[in-house]
Amino acid sequence: MHDPILAVSGLEAFYGDFRALQGISLEVGENEIVAIIGANGAGKSTFLKCVAGLLANAPGSILFRGEAVGALSADKITARGIALVPEGRRLFSSLSVEENLVIGGQLGRAGRWSLKRIYELFPVLAQRRDLPATSLSGGQQQMVAIGRALMSNPDFIMFDEISLGLAPVVIKDIYAILPAVISEGTSALIVEQDISRALGIADRFICFQEGRVSLAGKPGEHDRAAISAAYFGM
Repeated sequence: MHDPILAVSGLEAFYGDFRALQGISLEVGENEIVAIIGANGAGKSTFLKCVAGLLANAPGSILFRGEAVGALSADKITARGIALVPEGRRLFSSLSVEENLVIGGQLGRAGRWSLKRIYELFPVLAQRRDLPATSLSGGQQQMVAIGRALMSNPDFIMFDEISLGLAPVVIKDIYAILPAVISEGTSALIVEQDISRALGIADRFICFQEGRVSLAGKPGEHDRAAISAAYFGM
């Protein structure tokens, strides 16, 4: 791997007295897709929130393109080229599809993604652009959430449980478009409970178990027994 776009070292996170992350260290390379797998409560979403600036952490624990960003606010993190597609989509219910998308580009970061290109990627959103975003189906709302993140023109995009609560056929469609989303110089972290989905798209995977890295490697390097043991702590 060349110089990492993201380098995390000894990352800890707390909810009150509860220590959710216990010294996480990992790297993601340029143009690389890394999947983070693990059971509920393993610390996956907490990790993404730390990188996105939604949870406070030590300034030097997260480096993005060699710059310490661990203490920056979420808007400053986004301005540097990191975007998060959050678990549960978190769309603005009072706004239309198009208004939700436009909000994603409010920092004016230059890049290849525009409203026109989002509609080319997700034609159904163009047809429903004036409808309230939360009136759409679950799969279409996920498209809005992805489009909103892309509108910030990120160099690094994180997906938190994008298949959660969606029908299998919708999950298949969402994963089919991910190669087009994660392309042209973009790196990605994908948090996913579905091990097969995660390993099917990732260059590498990292398994979390109780706030620690329990296993890491490339798909095919470890058998399912080893992955299951790392996943469940058996």
